[in-house]
Amino acid sequence: MAASATSRNDEEELNGETESEVSSIYQCGSVISTVPDRHGFLGGSQYSPERKQAIPPDVILRRERKWIQMLNNWNLFMTTNYRKVRERCRKGIPPSVRLRAWLNLCGGQLLMNENPNMYEELIKLPGDPKYVEDIKKDLHRQFPHHEMFVENAPGQQELFQVLKAYSIVNSKVGYCQAQAPIAAFLLMHMPAVQAFWCLVAICDKYLSGYYSQGMETLLRDGDILFALLKRVSPVAYKHLKKQKMEPILYMTEWFLCVYTRTLPWESILRVWDMFLCEGVKVIFKVGLVLLKGSLGRSSLAKRCPTTYETLQVLRNPPQHIMEEEALIYQIQRLNLSEEDFEYEHQRQILKRKAAEKETANRTD
Repeated sequence: MAASATSRNDEEELNGETESEVSSIYQCGSVISTVPDRHGFLGGSQYSPERKQAIPPDVILRRERKWIQMLNNWNLFMTTNYRKVRERCRKGIPPSVRLRAWLNLCGGQLLMNENPNMYEELIKLPGDPKYVEDIKKDLHRQFPHHEMFVENAPGQQELFQVLKAYSIVNSKVGYCQAQAPIAAFLLMHMPAVQAFWCLVAICDKYLSGYYSQGMETLLRDGDILFALLKRVSPVAYKHLKKQKMEPILYMTEWFLCVYTRTLPWESILRVWDMFLCEGVKVIFKVGLVLLKGSLGRSSLAKRCPTTYETLQVLRNPPQHIMEEEALIYQIQRLNLSEEDFEYEHQRQILKRKAAEKETANRTD
């Protein structure tokens, strides 16, 4: 037996195979692992076979206990000690309580409690044929290298039901392609009914107006982002202004998909921990960090002499600025207050109203 095992090992070495390589297959020009990583990915850009440096078990246990205590007294903490909730979200929510925390943070739990059995009733309805057809076309595009969403996996059917249910419950918005990666991301962390109610809360409260026709809210927020960039990184601001690049060209996917198509997985989780606690300003802060990290020095801006190079960089930001710890550190370093966001928000509203009035006067 020993001799045969040795010869088998020798044969594998001669064939250039290692134990880790045996667990992968070559498919469609990419290496696809037969063993998912810790997040369920079998390949693609999000696949990460190496485990990052783990937080000491005693620290994890201590954080879990604090979160459980907080979740068991949720209303009290949110009304009397929101700062503590925010602080703990910024440190990162322990994976074991993330489902429960996200549900409470976004208000999905409350919606679910107020509407028992509603999701089950919605998925029985046929839905608008136009939206149903659009949803079906998009299913295979959502994280195709994740074990939940590979071809014919049960996750695709759950994703279809969640998106169809939302298109029914909010028929004014219906279905927008950018909702699909958000719904898929939620399904990776919770059962379908919870994912549905989180999606409702996110689309109707956090991203209200983003998915409506005309995208006026998104256009306005793009202008807010650009105005804030002038304070955060004058170099990046001047570069984009010189190239006359509209924010909608580079920030649409960031904002509409809440970075689920942009950042490394660990970074997405940390960003969402903060986003569901603090709201849409977190999306702005991440965007500002990416813009500054990509174009915030003269040497970086010079590498992008045309809009083509600039767009390429912004659609694929440097990996080192997107890594979890570096990204979170830079987000928290940004010197922007609630008042800064509110001031710029009101300024852009007035600016747009003035532009509309001027256009109307010209027409008359």
